[in-house]
Amino acid sequence: MNASIALITGASRGLGRSMALHLARQGVDIIGTYHTSKDAADAVASEVEAVGAKAAMLPFDAEAADLDPFVVSVTQTLRGSFGRETLTHLVNNAGIGAYASFSDTTAETLEQMFRIHVRTPFMLTRALLPTLEDGGSVLFVSSGLARFTLPGYAAYACAKGAVDVLTRYAAKELGGRKIRVNALAPGAIETDFGGGAVRDNPDLNAFIASNTAMGRVGQPPDIGSAAAALLSDQMAWMTGERVEVSGGQSL
Repeated sequence: MNASIALITGASRGLGRSMALHLARQGVDIIGTYHTSKDAADAVASEVEAVGAKAAMLPFDAEAADLDPFVVSVTQTLRGSFGRETLTHLVNNAGIGAYASFSDTTAETLEQMFRIHVRTPFMLTRALLPTLEDGGSVLFVSSGLARFTLPGYAAYACAKGAVDVLTRYAAKELGGRKIRVNALAPGAIETDFGGGAVRDNPDLNAFIASNTAMGRVGQPPDIGSAAAALLSDQMAWMTGERVEVSGGQSL
């Protein structure tokens, strides 16, 4: 029987890298994507293979209007590199941030947030349905900002709120194939996301930690391990849920 295999968009750094490594340690093979840094992606593939799983990295533009070439590439990679026809898991992780006050947010920024965080995950999941195994799973990445409010993130948070709704609808409609669909909503994490502000700004880091029940800002392994848990058979009876992993931020 083939091992499980996960496609993770945005797997070359940050949360996607951590997800790939945690899943690999559970014996899940990985197809990851990267946007600009093939070297970083190749390094993650080497890390995945070092723990005993197989890996392949593909270029992917989360703003691409035509996803068909990428879907063809996934299919060819499954056959050529893994000797199989199907995916077990799809993790829609790729994304970027946007910081601007509500009054200063442009239409272009708002549209970009919805292209990357809503349109592409929606349409990519739809396009990959013939490739996704019955009994498989889809994981969308939401954000704690869809629950709590920090000025400056209106456009980003609105898009992530749409992801939460998408999760419920996809879970309802794909349940007939026993495909589980859930959303993982990280709180503030120390990565290079959004220019690395949470990681590199001591005052911001301390402010968030002081408003988090667990008393610190999150680290990538906090999210990577949560994603691996949500995709595991231990959570086979959960679908349509938004699971926040924020250490209790802004309770």
